[in-house]
Amino acid sequence: MLISQGHTMALRSQVGPSYCIRSKNIKCMVDCSFVSNIGNRMDASKMKDTRVNFPSLPLKATRTMQRLHLGSSSVQYKRGHRVIVAAGPPTEDAVIDTEPLTKENLVAYLASGCKTKEKWRIGTEHEKFGFEIKTLRPMKYEQIADLLNGIAERFDWEKILEGDNIIGLKQGKQSVSLEPGGQFELSGAPLETLHQTCAEVNSHLYQVKAVTEEMGIGFLGIGFQPKWGLKDIPIMPKGRYEIMRNYMPKVGSLGLDMMFRTCTVQVNLDFSSEVDMIRKFRAGLALQPIATALFANSPFTEGKPNGYLSMRSFLYVSLVKSGPIPITIALACFPLFLTTPLVFLNSLTNDSNDNPLPFFFSSGHRFEQYVDYALDVPMYFVYRNKKYIDCSGLSFRDFMSGKLSPIPGELPTLNDWENHLTTIFPEVRLKRYLEMRGADGGPWRRLCALPAFWVFCLFDLYSYNQHIFHSVGILYDEVSLQSVLDIIADWTPEERQMLRNKVPKSGLKTPFRDGLLRHVAEEVVKLAKDGLERRGFRESGFLNEVAEVVRTGVTPAEKLLEMYHGKWGQSVDPVFEELLY
Repeated sequence: MLISQGHTMALRSQVGPSYCIRSKNIKCMVDCSFVSNIGNRMDASKMKDTRVNFPSLPLKATRTMQRLHLGSSSVQYKRGHRVIVAAGPPTEDAVIDTEPLTKENLVAYLASGCKTKEKWRIGTEHEKFGFEIKTLRPMKYEQIADLLNGIAERFDWEKILEGDNIIGLKQGKQSVSLEPGGQFELSGAPLETLHQTCAEVNSHLYQVKAVTEEMGIGFLGIGFQPKWGLKDIPIMPKGRYEIMRNYMPKVGSLGLDMMFRTCTVQVNLDFSSEVDMIRKFRAGLALQPIATALFANSPFTEGKPNGYLSMRSFLYVSLVKSGPIPITIALACFPLFLTTPLVFLNSLTNDSNDNPLPFFFSSGHRFEQYVDYALDVPMYFVYRNKKYIDCSGLSFRDFMSGKLSPIPGELPTLNDWENHLTTIFPEVRLKRYLEMRGADGGPWRRLCALPAFWVFCLFDLYSYNQHIFHSVGILYDEVSLQSVLDIIADWTPEERQMLRNKVPKSGLKTPFRDGLLRHVAEEVVKLAKDGLERRGFRESGFLNEVAEVVRTGVTPAEKLLEMYHGKWGQSVDPVFEELLY
């Protein structure tokens, strides 16, 4: 079944006008695109001198939107010539909200992420396991602290401290963070092309290697810790981890595995309007199993095959289907705000706890529906007066009413909402941009392939050459995204859920309709290559890694298993050399 132009127009009529933001400086496009100069990556220092009016929103929403990020940058001071960021934890609003937040404020927050297509960028985040080369044991915090300090001193990064402990780095719009089990993550800057993205990754790995070579430390690109158990993973000295440590034994071990023993790669992409966001979100959710299969890279647990090609994905799907028991998940998937219980899909799914975020495949205002969904996601903590306050199991909806029992009468700020959104873990996450989160961590040569895959699917709605761009503007071309939507248009909720359940184990060999998932992947990757060529930046070469997986039908995990049963002599130790950065 194809999505016709009529269907597209009907979709636009369902979602557009309610959340258009208009002012003298903000133009609403024909399809109700949102354009805001308070984009999701604007520096807080610039925002302090910026006032943006939103007359189509209620007065409270307008005032709230004007305050976005006023207090979101950490307080800085200088120590010698080195800038130190004094607060690594979640920040608190510098501007005191005199009026309670409303649901309209929260919807407007998401809508403020919309931007014109010429301002779209690509952001990548990737995690990796640090280990001692001689012992293969995980890095201790003291070693990680030395690494962070070394990178800061040699390559001019700002240090992020929590108390006396260094917990991250910042340089421009890039940041390096320390995850629960010591996973080391780069959160890249928003960039225009895949060449820039790949150069950023290579620069980061060069800097890391320049310091670690002298320390006897290496980094492993894989989706799940292949050798060591939970008891062997050091806990990082962040205040939020004490809350996790106390809470997690009450709900089981799967959440701990996700926090301490997984690594992922994710891509962040922009949208121009609510309609554009919906189409990308739909394509992203439907194609996540293909991305999971193409990048499956976690077949070992505690020294042996675990029966899966992507143990990381299996854990996530298992947690999603575990029912209404709060389980903390995926904390290794976001760099700064690393806590939350799992979103229980009672509010996301039908009666069988399947089909995540089904409202993205039906009609309605998705910004508003996503807000309703997020309001009922259990919280983990609130950060006040430089302290973490345990609010585990309580909802943001209660917070909006001042009904959090640990802090009765306290009301949330937009910073609290922003922090809360980072603790929601569907495979596609909506903030003021979209996060594609379904791929295992992998070696450096694969890090540039994931954004290449998703840039085609969700970013390349237009093609243009630089000369025409400067003279008459952008020429839109919706061939790429529409082709994906055509492919997935008649996939049923049951088929989408089946893929999510089976792909972690069978990868591209998962049966699908009259063939295998591999056959769908072949079509998607071919479209991806064509789409990247239309962008005109000579980026299609970044898909070579993915194209090879599709051509052979053999995932990275299956290659590792073949070596394990062959030349490695059933030992996982060689994987530390095979996938060494």
